[in-house]
Amino acid sequence: MKTSERIAEVERICGHKFANRDLITSAITHPSAVEGKPVSASYERLEFLGDSILGAIIATEVFERFPQMDEGELTRLKISLVSGEMLSKVAGDLGIGPLIIVGESEKGTGARGMHSALENVYEAIVGALYLDAGYDETHRFVMETVFPHISPKLAERPISPKSRLQEVTQRDLRCAPEYKLVAEEGPAHDPTFTSVVLVDGRRIGRGKGSSKKGSETAAALDALERLQAGKHGTTDDGAVEDSQDFDEQ
Repeated sequence: MKTSERIAEVERICGHKFANRDLITSAITHPSAVEGKPVSASYERLEFLGDSILGAIIATEVFERFPQMDEGELTRLKISLVSGEMLSKVAGDLGIGPLIIVGESEKGTGARGMHSALENVYEAIVGALYLDAGYDETHRFVMETVFPHISPKLAERPISPKSRLQEVTQRDLRCAPEYKLVAEEGPAHDPTFTSVVLVDGRRIGRGKGSSKKGSETAAALDALERLQAGKHGTTDDGAVEDSQDFDEQ
C-alpha cells in the first residue's frame, strides 16, 4: 500500500484531513522504517505528546462523569483506559494495524511487536491530530474511540504497579511519581528500555522492559518493593546516576 493511501485511510478513521501531511506520516511510521533518520521521522515524539494529551482528556472526562468516585477509583479507571492493552485493542478495532509503516526488521516480531506498535501509533495519532486540528477535534476522536469502552467496573480491576505507586506516594508523600527514560539498547526491532522513577526528585525505583511503558511498570514495581522494605534506593542529592544497588538489577 502506498503511503498516500495509508494517510487517506487514517484521515478517514480520524475524520480529519491533515493540513500537515508530515505529521500524520510520522505518526504511522515505526522507528524501524526510518533508522538513521531524524527522530521526528517516526512516531516517537508524537507518541510522547499524544500520551499527555490523551491522559488529560480522559482524566477530565472521568472526573466529570463519576463524581461519586474517590481518587483511587478515578486513578484505576484512567489507568485502565490508557493502558497498552486498551489502546492496542482500540487501534486494532479501528483498522490501524495494516496502515503502520514498518521496516523489515520489525516484520518478524509477530504479535508482541504489533501490540506495542498499535498502542504507540494510536497515541502518536492523538498527538498529530492535536497539533494539526486542535483540542476540540482531538477530544472528539478520543471520545469516539476510547470512551465506548468506559465502564465503572474498570475502576475495580486489580491496580497496576504504576497506579498503586501513585496512590502510595500521593497519600504518604503528597506528590506524584515521575518516570525518566535513562537508557535504550538493542536494535529497533528488539529494543530494551531502562527507566527510573523519581518522587520529589529522588530516585526510588528502576526497571527494564521491551517498551518504554514496560520499563516504567517494572520501575514502579521495584519502587513499591523498596518502599515496603524500607530501602528507598536514592542518592543523598536526589541525582539519578546509577548506584551499585541499582546496577545489580
